[in-house]
Amino acid sequence: MEPMRLYHRGDRGEPVRDIQARLAAVGFPSQPDGRGVFGETTEEAVLLFQDHRGLPRDGIVGPDTWRALVDAGFRLGDRLLYRRVPPLRGDDVAELQRSLNSLGFDCGKVDALFEVATMEAVLDFQDNRGMVVDGIAGQGVVDELSFMVRETSKPGRETLRERQWLASLPESIAGQRIYVDSFCRRPEETSQTWEAAVAASRVIQNMGGHPILSRSIDTEPPERIRARRANGLDVQLVLSFSIPQDGVAAVYYFESAHSRSEAGASLALAIAERLGLNARGVTIPMVTETRSPAVVVATLTPSAAVGETSARAIADLHVAQTRN
Repeated sequence: MEPMRLYHRGDRGEPVRDIQARLAAVGFPSQPDGRGVFGETTEEAVLLFQDHRGLPRDGIVGPDTWRALVDAGFRLGDRLLYRRVPPLRGDDVAELQRSLNSLGFDCGKVDALFEVATMEAVLDFQDNRGMVVDGIAGQGVVDELSFMVRETSKPGRETLRERQWLASLPESIAGQRIYVDSFCRRPEETSQTWEAAVAASRVIQNMGGHPILSRSIDTEPPERIRARRANGLDVQLVLSFSIPQDGVAAVYYFESAHSRSEAGASLALAIAERLGLNARGVTIPMVTETRSPAVVVATLTPSAAVGETSARAIADLHVAQTRN
């Protein structure tokens, strides 16, 4: 049963018992807290799990942490995987994607979502191996994948694509379509990140680029909606601004237990160095569910200066890559 509210230290009951069981199943036990008692060790287990999954570290089980707990409970072969709406998601899907990508069957980003690209990769794999071509990853597909992966060890298609993105960067951002996003979870964040996004857009435009703002000043679309909008706009990269939920400023890029965005990491490191921050791999929707390399500049006080510095760091990375 999915929690309908936030669960934190001091809570008791069956939902807490469920949370503790799921934590223990993926290696984060909550003893000596009693069953159904969200005490100090349960909170510590949640914090460790959030660290492991690249989630905001607050010790609270909200929708994102709960979703990650559910995803972590699936292993490849536990269930049939196939295309549906809403899509199946979980660590088993991520492992399927990683294995297919390593064999040259392109799923795109390892995002743990069984969507069209993953279905098409399964169909291609089944056809290539002379199997029934139905797009369903059952035990036969799992066994064949396991055999094939043991026989070869190569970077996945998503890794090669990211390396190619870095290698083919133009010498400037002129002509580049850059999606500029601003988080809007609270009024303070909505206004401050908007200021940073507008300032970044101005720098990009002055350098000949084409900034595309993810929202208007008076709208607050959810993160997943904004992330998926970027996928339909043929953008070269995503630059986002937020206030960190755990109070630790950093520049985020996509990294999970199964995959890592090399292009995103390079962008994050370039911006982080300018802002005096660390780059940090996470699995939030803005970097997980966008197809283009994406970074989120998470600062305690987003401002025009933060936006301008971030945009210039991206421009300078283009110049540096073409000189290497």
